[in-house]
Amino acid sequence: MSLLPVVVLPEDLVTTHRPATPTATEQELRSQPETWRQALSLLEGVAEQLPRPGERVLAVGCGTSWFMAMAYAKLREAAGQGVTDALTATEVSPSREYDRIVALSRSGTTTEVRELLAATETPSVLITAVAGGPIAQHASSEIVLDFADETSVVQTRFATTALMLLRAALGEDVSSVITEAEQVLAVEPEAALLDAEQISFLGTGWSKGIADEAALKMREATQGWTESYYAMEYRHGPVAIAEPGRTVLVLGQAPDGLAQQVAETGATWVDAELDPVSQLVGVHLAAVRRAESRGLNPDTPRHLTRAVHLEPASR
Repeated sequence: MSLLPVVVLPEDLVTTHRPATPTATEQELRSQPETWRQALSLLEGVAEQLPRPGERVLAVGCGTSWFMAMAYAKLREAAGQGVTDALTATEVSPSREYDRIVALSRSGTTTEVRELLAATETPSVLITAVAGGPIAQHASSEIVLDFADETSVVQTRFATTALMLLRAALGEDVSSVITEAEQVLAVEPEAALLDAEQISFLGTGWSKGIADEAALKMREATQGWTESYYAMEYRHGPVAIAEPGRTVLVLGQAPDGLAQQVAETGATWVDAELDPVSQLVGVHLAAVRRAESRGLNPDTPRHLTRAVHLEPASR
């Protein structure tokens, strides 16, 4: 099943819930192909700031930025460029040594990332949308993707733009990914993503980070039940929740036999033969549509803010 076929939405969803003007989230997520192109145009000028082949690298972030770091780490190792760990900033082991740290923070203010860089002398590069923030004071250098900044609380284009820059820096030709994303954005999401009671996102290798991000986006925007797993690990227990009315979406290559196993549960299987980041763009749009159908504002998910600032505990 593909993410590309056009779906005719129920009339009440279109007329009652969808705002006359697209939300900030939708406008920003639709700009992703263009922000990716802008990031690629920067590559030559920022390449020296990024890890060199053979270096031991730590990629860090929080939330969405951590999931992009996970994808980058797997891609870098697969490209033969050296050992690369990806961790959320609070869980970095002091017993491991690195040649360079790649830190991702859209706001440039994330408390945990700032504290990590302040406590280390390891050379580091910060990839951010806002120049000169608190983290930049502790980074060796920063790469500013200000054209990919967002007003929405929910991250879409900054995260994928940073990842596309990093993929290109590894030597990937990502032009086809941009084309795929444009195709995905030209149609409405399919019903399997709009109507499902529950969605499980599966990935393998680097696409596991994308699966984690897809599940997060749907949870943030729709307050829905989503989960994410390595595709093979899904068979080791989580498949028990599959049933009619629920959806399993695999990002990237699906293991042999898994589609049939899911079909036997009655759950809907979605397997688009697209780059995982192109698929993520489709999930971004589906999350907006699901939020609108539930009377929610995808720009401002409950309990969330654009950046997380942690104050020291009072005594």
